[in-house]
Amino acid sequence: MTFAIAPHAIAAIPVSATDMRFPVHRIYCIGRNYADHAREMGSEVDRAQPIFFSKPADAIVIDNGDVPYPPATRELHHEVEMVVALATGGRDIALAHALEHVYAYGVGLDLTRRDLQAAAKSKGNPWDVAKGFDCSAPVSDLRRASEIGHPQHLRLSLDVNGERRQRTDIGEMIFSVAEIIHELSKLYDLQSGDLIFTGTPAGVAALAKGDRFRAELEGVAVLEGRIV
Repeated sequence: MTFAIAPHAIAAIPVSATDMRFPVHRIYCIGRNYADHAREMGSEVDRAQPIFFSKPADAIVIDNGDVPYPPATRELHHEVEMVVALATGGRDIALAHALEHVYAYGVGLDLTRRDLQAAAKSKGNPWDVAKGFDCSAPVSDLRRASEIGHPQHLRLSLDVNGERRQRTDIGEMIFSVAEIIHELSKLYDLQSGDLIFTGTPAGVAALAKGDRFRAELEGVAVLEGRIV
């Protein structure tokens, strides 16, 4: 095959304790998956209709790299989240078999241009530009489910400049990992290489240039970085 232009490099994430990398196909995210965060944003949780959005695959930042402060915003907010990586996919995946598709887990930040999101919401417009921008998905190395199983109760936390900003137990998620995969597969043909950001707890706040962050999924993964 001859390409008209040079193809872009594949976005990929290191897999812990191996020399392998996980190639990213798509990044799916779920909103309002912790009740305390929904409340702090003035929203209600609707279990009948989960809220999904996406980011481009090349929005990832790996290897604890610096994260550039994005243009067109004065309110860059952090949202710490457990990240799920899929080895296989499909449509209409049964809830009982959903976790069989999981390859690995990690921790990441769903960075958000909050002022752009608020402006879009006030007009009833989509808020893709608030979520799907360059470098908006810093993510840790991935830990394989074959090593750690499928965690149900782990501490998820974020520190900024040494100060605790967000903390929860992943057991507080409204939609579990299996339920998220099940619901997503009703809307999309999920594929190997898909990442899922599983929602953030309360405590979202602004980041500034020079801030250093440390996100942790207890016993699984740590993500560190700096806003530049």
